[in-house]
Amino acid sequence: LGQTFVIENKPGANAAIGTDSVAKAAPDGYTFGTVIAAHSVNPTLNPKLPYDTMKDFTYVSLTSVAPLILIAHPSVPASNMKELIALAKAKPGTLNFASSGIGSAAHLTMEMLKSREGINLQHIPYKGTAGALQDLVGGQISVMFDVIGPLMSQVTPGNAKAIAVTAKDRVPAATNVATMTEQGVPDFVSGTWSMIIAPAGTPKEIVDRISLEAKKALSDPDLKKKLDDQGIVAMGSTPDEARAFVTEQIALWKKVIVEANIKLPE
Repeated sequence: LGQTFVIENKPGANAAIGTDSVAKAAPDGYTFGTVIAAHSVNPTLNPKLPYDTMKDFTYVSLTSVAPLILIAHPSVPASNMKELIALAKAKPGTLNFASSGIGSAAHLTMEMLKSREGINLQHIPYKGTAGALQDLVGGQISVMFDVIGPLMSQVTPGNAKAIAVTAKDRVPAATNVATMTEQGVPDFVSGTWSMIIAPAGTPKEIVDRISLEAKKALSDPDLKKKLDDQGIVAMGSTPDEARAFVTEQIALWKKVIVEANIKLPE
């Protein structure tokens, strides 16, 4: 674009703090935001959100999706989904699972699996992936979902074993790991994602231009390979497609959150 971009990180409240700053910015085409899967979880998980997820934003482009991988400590006597589900049913509540936090994609994906398969595992939430992965490798955690890149770094040397990926098809970063569907858990697709948003009312011609340029950048072969190597799929979408995707994700995770009665800590 030939423009200078100033990146301002505003973490906290499951990404709601940074997102709120976008909602309240002037819709002049000079402020954009990036959001992840938490954006579609927060409307259900946090009734006190300071913004309306659908009304207060212009959706620009879905930039990437990142399926998750399920790994287990080597001592867990299961090496595929059939064995893991059988183990969980035989010993309900004895297996535990870690996540990067309550309401994270890792947490909700396991809750979706528990609901679909009628199994019971104990949730141990962490503040981020690093601590959770460290304790799985150490043997305190039985299994966990998370993005492929960091988890495969422990699978490759044998510190953990890969069970399944939550993608529709196998992914380049974990070609030897079968999908959930391949292992008898049909249509089980999950993960996190990233998207460009803008304040509601941002001029359409600016939104369309950013959307077009994002798609162009994401089609670059070198960038696509870098993302592939991390287990991330480059996307690029129209504004209408981005909005439809968020609507679909909100509905998907609302069902999981309500059924599992998940609440944020006070």
